[in-house]
This record gives sequence, C-alpha cells and structure tokens, in this order.
Amino acid sequence: MLKKQNLLVRATGLVLAAVILAGCTGNQQPAQPPAQPATPAQNADAQPEPAGVEVDELLIGLLGPWTGNVAQFGIAKRNGAMLYINQFNERGGLQINTADFDEEGVPANAIAGYHWLVDQGITALIGSVTSAPTLAVVPVAFEDNMPMITATATHANVTVDAGTGNVWTNMFRSCFIDPFQGLKMAEFAVEVIGAQTAAVLYSNEIDYSIGLTEAFVARAQELGLEIVATEVFADAAVDFLGQLTNIAATNPDVLFIPAYFQHIALIGPQSVQAGLDTVMLGADGWNGTMEIIADPSSIEGSFFMTGFTDEDESPLVQGFLSDFMAAYGEVPNMFAAQGYDAAMILLAAIELALADGFLPNTDEFKASVISHMAATSIQGVTGHITFDEFNNPQKSAFILEVREGDARFWGTF
Repeated sequence: MLKKQNLLVRATGLVLAAVILAGCTGNQQPAQPPAQPATPAQNADAQPEPAGVEVDELLIGLLGPWTGNVAQFGIAKRNGAMLYINQFNERGGLQINTADFDEEGVPANAIAGYHWLVDQGITALIGSVTSAPTLAVVPVAFEDNMPMITATATHANVTVDAGTGNVWTNMFRSCFIDPFQGLKMAEFAVEVIGAQTAAVLYSNEIDYSIGLTEAFVARAQELGLEIVATEVFADAAVDFLGQLTNIAATNPDVLFIPAYFQHIALIGPQSVQAGLDTVMLGADGWNGTMEIIADPSSIEGSFFMTGFTDEDESPLVQGFLSDFMAAYGEVPNMFAAQGYDAAMILLAAIELALADGFLPNTDEFKASVISHMAATSIQGVTGHITFDEFNNPQKSAFILEVREGDARFWGTF
C-alpha cells in the first residue's frame, strides 16, 4: 500500500521528457481525417510580409463564463487573451477590437452568445472555455467556417465530429485533450508511483470528467493497473463522504479524481474524514484548488497535470508573469497562460491572412486564417506549439506536486 505520508516517489525530481502523440488512445479516438493541404509554418516572432490589404482594425469575439460555477476559468482565460491583444495593439498598426459574451457555463447560452457575437461583426472567435458549451457552439461555427480557438476545452470531440470522425476544420485549441491527460496519469501512476491498484472518483454529468475517466481506465487496463473502485458524483455535489468511504474500503494505491478545483477543495478534507490514505492524482481542472481549499494538508502528496508552470525560467514565460502581474495584480494560472497563447496563435494567423490580400469577414479571409492556424509553429508561454491532424496541440505536459500547502513543479512527463 502506498500511503501519502510515506510515499517515496521513484526518481523524485527527475524530469521525464514527453510530447503529445498525435491521436491519443482511448474510446474517444477519432477516425483519421482526409489529409489537409500543406501550408508554410509560421512563427509568432517573425513579421509577415507587408500586408496585401490596408486594414486599420478588426473585431474578434471572446466567449466564456465570466459568472457562474466555472467563472474562475473564464476570467483567467479572458485576462490572458486580453493581455496579449493589448500588447499586440501597443505595437501600432492593425488594432484588434473585442466583443465578449458571458455564457455562464451553459451550452444554450453559448449558442446564443455565438450568434450575438456574429451579429456584432466578429471575424474570428476565442472560446468557449469548458467543454460542454464549446461542443454546442462548434457545429454552428463550422457552418460559418468561423476561425475559432479554445484555450481550455479539453474534450476530444471539440475538434472532431463524434458522429462522423471528421475534423471540425475551423476549430483549434491551445490546451491538452482529455484522452491525453487520462492516459498520461495512468502511466504516471504505474511508472512513477509504482501503483498496482487504483480507484476513480468522477462526475457522470461533466464531459471533461467522463472523457478523462474513460482514457484513464482504458490505459490502466493496458498497463495491468487494476481498478478496484469506481464512484460517481453529481456536478453540484458538496457531500462526497459516502463515495470516499467506499473507496477507502478498497485500499487503492492511487485515487484518480478528474474533477474541477471546486470539487477537489471539498473532496480533500472529506477524504480525511473518510479515513482515505492514498495518493490522489488529477488533471488540469485542479488548477485553482490551492487558492480555495480550507485544509491544503488533506491533499498533501497529490499530483496533477497542468499545461503551464510559473517555475519556467525562460525569458518569454518570466516576461509574461511580470506583465500579467502588473496588469491584474496576481500570478497567472494555466488558464490565463493558455488564453495568452490562444490569442497569439489567432492573431499571427490573422496577420498572415491580411498579408495574403484578403479582407476581413470574407470567405477567403476565414479560409486563409484557418489555413495559417493549422500551420502554426510558435513558441508560446505554455511551450512550443504545433497542431496535429486533429487540430490538437503537440507540446509537453507539466506535473505539479502538492507540497507544504502549495502546488509545486515536479517535472515534465
């Protein structure tokens, strides 16, 4: 049995290099789409050739939850995106204006918000934030061939039609996908922690949680990691004691909890009440937990995956940290960093589409933006980003460990 208080993580501090593999395993793996025409790679540091058309300004949309249960994600994403947009505008020349809509984390609101933003005259869209609202909007935006990028929606079918396996060619993201996170955490459990048994606690009402669970379980089966307990909870749940007590009775080596920060902040202290003593594992939804959890010691020794760390010493990341703190008075989290990169990717493609000689809001302009987004090759604050054939980013993942009441960088995996 691997207890929290005496776990010796093999190769502690060892940095394991990894990259996202195109088309992760799991039940949500889409079919291979038709090959896309090749276009030249772009670099955010390189300036495009002189613009083929003279455009003083254009409008892009920001769609996300600025209020509601997941507002923390939405606000962070918007702040990160706006920081890059403001920096872009400070360069002079083309000015990017924004229109934003609060969808409150509700899919129907997200669809209404998309139509409202289109009526305002947007030429591209950053959003939405969580998977369910984004999944609702993507088919509608696809019909318009609207260039679209999400910073945080991780469900596999955000970029792929679940029914046909075809790629939503207009849709991109700057975050990991659920299958990647789920399978990597199963591998982490076996390869780093040395687990032989695992339990899973997830929400059967949240697409994010379901997708991660399916990928974790599928990879666990391949690795011989025995799932000894599976418990579910409702999205609005505040009492997890019954599920945690059931899990404690199975004595698992690890407990995988693919949930959001507000759930983890409650699950942690209640796990102590339930007498659960194991290593807890999570994914990027855990970001923000340390700011609100009443008893950080209840998740001491836990590990979770994230797409960004402020412990990266590169000048680009340290400049982003400094600029974000100056603008908003707080340290940026992963969602803010991914929002920054999403804006970087989109605006680089917009500049190149203008250089191609296409006027905003035309079919030719949209197609050009999409083509250049597909050919992205940039260094963002979350790593070097390119896209695979499913419009998912290929980049490294970071593992954070909860130590002494803080989430600290463990290494890449």
